[in-house]
Amino acid sequence: MRIDKFLNSVNITKRRAIAEDMCKSKVVSINGVVVKPSKNVKVSDIIEIQYLKNSVRYEVLQIPTTKTIPKSDQGKYVNEL
Repeated sequence: MRIDKFLNSVNITKRRAIAEDMCKSKVVSINGVVVKPSKNVKVSDIIEIQYLKNSVRYEVLQIPTTKTIPKSDQGKYVNEL
């Protein structure tokens, strides 16, 4: 699954366009490498998002099979580090 779709489907970003813009602005990295919106995510990847004042890291636990998941199920797919 693409990183922009993944961030949207696991409720890290509200819209896919926001996730895409974040990737284009070079604030999203996977395993320490800045990525484009089309980069595929695999299980056990570490996603890091650089915000203005801090950064947040997530570990990918599994890839969702549906377009969106309930916010209550977010812990099944990502683990905040």
